[in-house]
Amino acid sequence: MPATLLITPPFTQLNTPYPATAYLKGFLNTKGMACQQLDLGIEVILALFTRQRLGEIFARAQVHGTVTTSNARRIYALREEYLATIEPVIRFLQGKNPTLARAIASENFLPQASRFDQLDQLELAFGNMGHQDKAKHLATLYLEDLSDFIVECIDAQFGFSRYAERLGRSANSFDELHAALQAPLSFIDEITLEVLATYLPADYGLVCFSVPFPGNLFSAFRCAQWIKAHYPGIRTAMGGGFANTELRSLTEVRVFDYFDFITLDDGELPIELLIQMTAGEDVAGPSTAPAPAAAPAKTFVPLKRTFHLENGAVVYNDFSLRRDYRQSDTGTPDYTGLPLDRYLSVIEIANPMHSLWSDGRWNKLTMAHGCYWGKCTFCDVGLDYIGNYQPVQAKMLVDRMEELIAQTGENGFHFVDEAAPPALMRDLALEIIRRKLRLTWWTNIRFEKRFTPDLCRLLQASGCIAVSGGLEVASDRLLDLIKKGVTVEQVARVTHAFTEAGIMVHAYLMYGYPTQTVQETVDSLEMVRQLFQAGVLQSGFWHQFALTAHSPIGKDPEAYGILPHYQPITFANNDIQFTDSTGIDHDQFSFGLKKSLYNYLHGICFDYPLQEWFDFPIPETTVEPDYIETALEYFDDVLARSTAQVVWLGGEPTVKDLPGALEITLYDRRDTATIHLEDEVGYWLVNTLRRAGDRSQEPRTLAEVRADYERMLPDFPDFWYSEEMLTVQEYGLLVV
Repeated sequence: MPATLLITPPFTQLNTPYPATAYLKGFLNTKGMACQQLDLGIEVILALFTRQRLGEIFARAQVHGTVTTSNARRIYALREEYLATIEPVIRFLQGKNPTLARAIASENFLPQASRFDQLDQLELAFGNMGHQDKAKHLATLYLEDLSDFIVECIDAQFGFSRYAERLGRSANSFDELHAALQAPLSFIDEITLEVLATYLPADYGLVCFSVPFPGNLFSAFRCAQWIKAHYPGIRTAMGGGFANTELRSLTEVRVFDYFDFITLDDGELPIELLIQMTAGEDVAGPSTAPAPAAAPAKTFVPLKRTFHLENGAVVYNDFSLRRDYRQSDTGTPDYTGLPLDRYLSVIEIANPMHSLWSDGRWNKLTMAHGCYWGKCTFCDVGLDYIGNYQPVQAKMLVDRMEELIAQTGENGFHFVDEAAPPALMRDLALEIIRRKLRLTWWTNIRFEKRFTPDLCRLLQASGCIAVSGGLEVASDRLLDLIKKGVTVEQVARVTHAFTEAGIMVHAYLMYGYPTQTVQETVDSLEMVRQLFQAGVLQSGFWHQFALTAHSPIGKDPEAYGILPHYQPITFANNDIQFTDSTGIDHDQFSFGLKKSLYNYLHGICFDYPLQEWFDFPIPETTVEPDYIETALEYFDDVLARSTAQVVWLGGEPTVKDLPGALEITLYDRRDTATIHLEDEVGYWLVNTLRRAGDRSQEPRTLAEVRADYERMLPDFPDFWYSEEMLTVQEYGLLVV
């Protein structure tokens, strides 16, 4: 059977591979199907930022007379400095030259252009942080200066995490993209295809491109175009996030001049069938599913969720009777073949959560396919990647984590869930602790009430360092309209619980939601201000509402007071332009919201009036000035959670007999405390802690622990909330 090549086209991110090809390779391993993978994004970046290529860039810019602005002239004038430093900087960002950090951090090593104008904010952003992080940030600014030069003088489509993104955004028609593909190769195209050529020819029957974002689309088509021209016998396919959301209404025949197949949703079964088909095997396989309502024409090979040409027309082939694989059957992601030691760890902006996305290499895993909530009205809840919810058992997840640690040498994990389920996060944390693993991980969540202070402490003990979640519009009316299932008060309490446990919290924020008033925008900003002032948020980002075709709003826009501007669809269909019936220009709030947030996340300007952030009049906020502070004054009734598990995270307690009493010494990772209890109560507590800390046994529920106590002693609630027991809870007795 011919091998398959899986490609991520330029560009996604610099610090770690986009996980789609690793997921598919892990699955194909379980089927014994040979495949290789290629991250063209990092390969092209590393081919571009060399002394030789940079010299070519400067020479081309001079020849073509594109060095016109003062910033470009400065970079060109300092070209020898850039040529001398580019390769050492790349090695430093790869972690291969750490001693260079001191020289870079001195600010006398790197040439500086316009990106360094923000250096007056460097001390504010980094404070007393080490010179390694400061150096990474300076090196990132240096690369961004070079990126600006490339955009201005060489290729206007270039970007570190996207290429020709405009051509992929809202491309209802294929005309513009097709015309761009007929144009001569750009400098970036040339490098991309040179890199691709080093992986071909080979005995590949199928080359598959995973296209997650609009900024990957053009390069995927350019590469497929080259393959068709040079290796017409190789079949090409495209799948991934872009196809799943944008190409569901595809009718454009010209797409298939480049790709033989476009697949939708989970790629495991579609790609398996394509591999079997290209190898000439029978793709039918066993099935217990009922026959489809309409039988395919005899010329069809039954595939799964796949567009292709048949008799010159685009057909959607979903005629295979085989069922999709469960998440538990898809195998462990396999990063073999990706240059894990060559990715660049960068710090783009001084935002603590954004630094996680761009700094360091993370193994990517998924706790649960889809979203267990699946109700938010702005989200694509009807599509498979949201609506098809399938969790993976905690033990299998940790098995996969251990496999990845052994495979990659990295013990950091980013769970890329739409919203990680709290119960599964608890089980995952307990399994990590049971196996005595030392690792770090972070994920995306919903700010729901099941994230109690005790659960957050358990997650932190297992290695959780950060969570991100959607606060969206900090207005209870709009949260209800969104069907978010949370309130601002609840979000405040959950973020407080995470923060108190030492877990960083990032909030996704939204403005311009349908029917949102100016007053609600101002009040939402005030809520955000109070959340940062209370210290329960450490990071955030404002997004303007976008209408998508597959969301509940997109399917029933009139119910939300907006008028969509539909276009004829032959190619991509996702983002829809619209008119809001309120007539409010939400764009005008963008700069002020982001400027205020930048200051809040650095802990300043909380006393500024909200009007300070806008150059047009806004109404006074109607939110009480102590709203969030009051919301945080609540009693966590632990005893109400009778079915929750009791876990002891502290060290082995030591016991000293005293006349009629017991002296119990408690230990956690940092401190020691001593409590005194009467003999009977003290011995019961010590035995309970030892049982709750025994990882070889299943944890008991709070109801079981309470029943055990009440067989011998009275007044369990009084005992549980006593000063001594509050100390025990502080040292690691959790109810989760």
